Amino acid sequence: MLLTALLLLLHLLAAAFWVGGMALMQWAVRPAAAQTLEPPERLRFMAATLGRFLNGVRVAIVVLLASGVGMVLLGGGPGGMHWGVHAMVALGLVMIGLYGHLRRTPFAQLERAVAAGDWSAAAQRLPVIRRLVNVNLALGVAVFAAAVLGPAL
Repeated sequence: MLLTALLLLLHLLAAAFWVGGMALMQWAVRPAAAQTLEPPERLRFMAATLGRFLNGVRVAIVVLLASGVGMVLLGGGPGGMHWGVHAMVALGLVMIGLYGHLRRTPFAQLERAVAAGDWSAAAQRLPVIRRLVNVNLALGVAVFAAAVLGPAL
């Protein structure tokens, strides 16, 4: 019982970090940077901030996967899980795939462009990243909804 509760705590903390961090980036950090920083500084700031956040998300994904598998195994395996758990797993795997794509392609391109001082190329990556983060944020909210509402439906 205590092990399951600890796994759930880790799972919730990791999910809150990821989903909450995306909301913070979209609704606070990005608009504030656009409002207060000139393009070169803004692009350097966003690349550095996103890099730190994405590193944290990498850790959160490991925690989510490990704690999720642990809870499923302690709960009797996937066959005994409520449909909401299966929905969380499916949505979470899509989120991880989008994270991997974001990390390997548009974010890597942003980092290279910022390092080269190519501000035009760097600026073109931010809307792509923003769209991917918006999709993942919506999926993350759906995961929370499946977790909370699934057992009631």
